[in-house]
Amino acid sequence: MITRKKEEALRAKMARFGIKEAELEEHFIRSRGPGGQNVNKVSTGVYLKHILSGVEVKAYSERSQALNRYAARKILVNRIEAMVLGRQSEERKRIEKIRRQKRKRSKRAKEKMLDNKRMHSRKKGLRKKVEGFDVQG
Repeated sequence: MITRKKEEALRAKMARFGIKEAELEEHFIRSRGPGGQNVNKVSTGVYLKHILSGVEVKAYSERSQALNRYAARKILVNRIEAMVLGRQSEERKRIEKIRRQKRKRSKRAKEKMLDNKRMHSRKKGLRKKVEGFDVQG
C-alpha cells in the first residue's frame, strides 16, 4: 500500500529533477515470476520511459499494477538523479585530483621521498661494472 506521504515525496522528487508526467511514456506489460493466475492473465508490469533523457525502466516485482507504477516511477527518478549527480561528482573528483597534485608536500613526505630516491640510487650504483670485474658472473 502506498501512503499519501510517500506519493507526495515522490512527486516532490520528480519536480526537483524536472520530470513531468507528460514526459513519461507508460505501457503495461505482462509480469513474470511467482503470482500464479494473476501474473499470467493480467498485465501488472509497468514499462516507463522518460522521453527527454531516454531512461527506460520496467517494474514487475509486485502483483498490483498500482504498486508497480509507483515502483517504476521511483526507480526512474533514482536513475535520473544518479545521472545528474554523477556528472557533478565526476567534475568534483577531477577538480579535487588537480588540487591534490598541485599542493605542496609535507616536510615529512618530502624527506621520505628523497630517502627512497637515495636508496634507489645506491642500489643502481652497486649494479655498475667495476673495471676488470664482471659483476653479473
